[in-house]
Amino acid sequence: MLIFQVQSNTFLACGRLLAGMALMLFAGIGNAQQGPAPVVVVRAQQVMLAPTIDVPGTVISRNDSKIAAEVTGRITWIAEVGTVVAEGDPVARLDDTRFRLQQSEFAGQVDREHARLTYLEPEVERLKKLRAENNAAVSRLDQTKSDLQIARADIRVAKARLALVSDRLAKTTIRAPFAGTVTERMRNIGEMVNTGSEVVRLVDPSAIEIVARAPLRSAAFLKKGAVVLVSSGRRREDSTVRTIVPFGNPSSHMFEMRLNVDPANWVVGESVRIAVPTAEARKVLAVPRDALVLRRNGASVFRVGKDQLVERVSVLAGSGDGDLIEVSGDLKAGDAIVVRGAERLRPGQQVMVLNIDAEAGNTASAAN
Repeated sequence: MLIFQVQSNTFLACGRLLAGMALMLFAGIGNAQQGPAPVVVVRAQQVMLAPTIDVPGTVISRNDSKIAAEVTGRITWIAEVGTVVAEGDPVARLDDTRFRLQQSEFAGQVDREHARLTYLEPEVERLKKLRAENNAAVSRLDQTKSDLQIARADIRVAKARLALVSDRLAKTTIRAPFAGTVTERMRNIGEMVNTGSEVVRLVDPSAIEIVARAPLRSAAFLKKGAVVLVSSGRRREDSTVRTIVPFGNPSSHMFEMRLNVDPANWVVGESVRIAVPTAEARKVLAVPRDALVLRRNGASVFRVGKDQLVERVSVLAGSGDGDLIEVSGDLKAGDAIVVRGAERLRPGQQVMVLNIDAEAGNTASAAN
């Protein structure tokens, strides 16, 4: 809250201004009551409409992982919650002293076996020449050949051990498998972790979707690529069905579906409502929901007729889809229906239409 300190003459000036504005407001109301009432109007239209029910859903990330350690060690550093990382960036580090010492040991073994190999290869060739001249025993040549084969095998083993410990050393730095945000730390600095121990939770907020479960009776009216309405509070957005899991839960009689959504409009973990059809779409006369005037004796709409005079038409509301609702009564496609300003209208009252170039389902353009 902002607190402004002003002097008394400022209060006086503000009071005079507010009084003037109030007089102008009352004068405007009086003029409005005497003249035509301003309204926003759209045309009723024939649309393909299916009855729907709202089912709950949740915004999730397709990349939501609990990153685990791949080697045993003590945590020396871990990323803070809220840290944004790119793919391959470190999210935690383990003490690598033991692996560095093993790496040095196995590197020495590789050097030792390489030195043996360097000696035995020319030695075999030298003994072959001496054997050809009958100056070397066959057994000595055979023994040297055997030593050479063993040396070659030993160096392969030593290199494999060096590669294995080098891999373990690299894994002491736990890296992000994808770009995202660290949302949770499962461990803290100084704690020991084993292979498979969860260290951090990483979530990608740019790869999101909605997961929802709908009654099995709606499965026949939904397919991949279908467009459904997603809402949360006042927000409404059309979403495409990405996939439908073609298996129902026998206990709940529900099936799962996944929807594509715009990451800029939704947050992981947000609860939403999805309008799913419960029957085949059929052609009906529809008007915006805002056009309905609800009273104790039923629902009605105001139709603008000749000379900009309105008449009240009783209707029976049917199935709805988003902002549209089916109506039946003494109406036809193309009738001009009031969607803004109908609350205070009386039958036979003259109105001033602000806009009549919109159809039902496009009230936003009519209001502009």
